[in-house]
Amino acid sequence: MEKSYVEKRDGGYWIISTRVSFDSVIFAFLEGWSPETIAAECFPVLSLEQVYGAITHYLAHREEMDLYLQQADAEFEALRQAARTADPEFYNKLMQAKRQFNMVQA
Repeated sequence: MEKSYVEKRDGGYWIISTRVSFDSVIFAFLEGWSPETIAAECFPVLSLEQVYGAITHYLAHREEMDLYLQQADAEFEALRQAARTADPEFYNKLMQAKRQFNMVQA
């Protein structure tokens, strides 16, 4: 019997019985993070089994999931642009804070 680790709800994909998005796990994986690091450092609420399950789901349905991830990324970018346009002063303050933070971290 096949065990499921990913479910579609609220217009997106999620790790079953969690509030962790499938996207978050897969983007970390695609950036080169190991499943062990994703479970331990990025999403400690997930078990290693859940992380591997999400990755396996991605690999088994790669074409469909890549299309979903591209669409989700485009929607996020559109929302980000709308927020930037709606309140440019806030966005400028946010970018200043980010630059200052990066300078301190360097």
